[in-house]
Amino acid sequence: FFLHSLKLENTTNRKLQKQICQVVLDHFEKQYTTELGDIWTSVRDVLTYPLCWQYAVLLNKFSQSAELENTMRVKGYHPAFQGPLPYLPASLKCYIRRIPGRFPAQKHQAGKLKEYYLLNAASLLPVLALEVKDGEDVLDLCAAPGGKSVAILQCADPGQFHCNEYDDLRSRWLKQTIESFIPDPLINLITVSKLDGRRIGDLKPELYDKVLVDAPCSNDRSWLFSSDVQQATLRLIQRKELPSLQFQLIRSAIKALRPGGSLVYSTCTLSKAENSNVINLILNSCSNVMPVDISEMAKAVSQEFTFLSGTQQHELLVLPEKGRAWGPMYVAKLKKM
Repeated sequence: FFLHSLKLENTTNRKLQKQICQVVLDHFEKQYTTELGDIWTSVRDVLTYPLCWQYAVLLNKFSQSAELENTMRVKGYHPAFQGPLPYLPASLKCYIRRIPGRFPAQKHQAGKLKEYYLLNAASLLPVLALEVKDGEDVLDLCAAPGGKSVAILQCADPGQFHCNEYDDLRSRWLKQTIESFIPDPLINLITVSKLDGRRIGDLKPELYDKVLVDAPCSNDRSWLFSSDVQQATLRLIQRKELPSLQFQLIRSAIKALRPGGSLVYSTCTLSKAENSNVINLILNSCSNVMPVDISEMAKAVSQEFTFLSGTQQHELLVLPEKGRAWGPMYVAKLKKM
């Protein structure tokens, strides 16, 4: 019996241990050794070993259950954000634990709200940096699959909330996420569109107080496990074009912002070309924006997240580490003059 259960466990582990795409790993190896130096080795160990990945549980305030919070505590989960953060609404509840593994996912059921959303805890940092307050008009420019949109609605009740996703399949996914988490009267206040994000600034100039640009990027985690080598190779070739797209999306977001409004840019890659280089280019070419210091927020969550040192005060980069396997997540904040 013991041997049999051991066999079963090994099979499960093998299933979890997806195949690493060598083409992508070689590419990352070259680039990130140059950009991150010795740090890359420990980051690579986490990214290439899904068995040590962790998942945070974001509770849905529209479908609350005290029972769920008790279950989480019993299972060793604790609130992810506890420090004296510059912005932390009491209604935003996210639980994490040190041990790897994921809480069971909930299936989409028409007419029934889900109680929680599973996500990488670092992906809530852009939402905390955005600091949305009740009544503000908010644009989530590249919103699918919808986790950050759901998180924004846990924090505040925007005046108008515009969620946009250009990609057809991802747009359907976004709609389903919103239906799964947000109750009817509130859903009517949310606009879901499929516009080209690069055009939104011209179509809706100076309409929003806050804009989130969670840009399409080279997703380091998932790219490492591309099952299709041809697709992976193509992705790596097209990767060079991403910074230009990201730059155009931010430019568009700046146009869509009211003067005095703020913008948060985020990606889930370690790549300097898609992170600080894009933001530096924006700061050098757009005279109407200035960087916003987010180092206080970073300091307040440094218990749970590991950050790359040496970044500027308006940006942060979360590095995955064993026991704190969050990220990669790059966040930068700008304000329109």
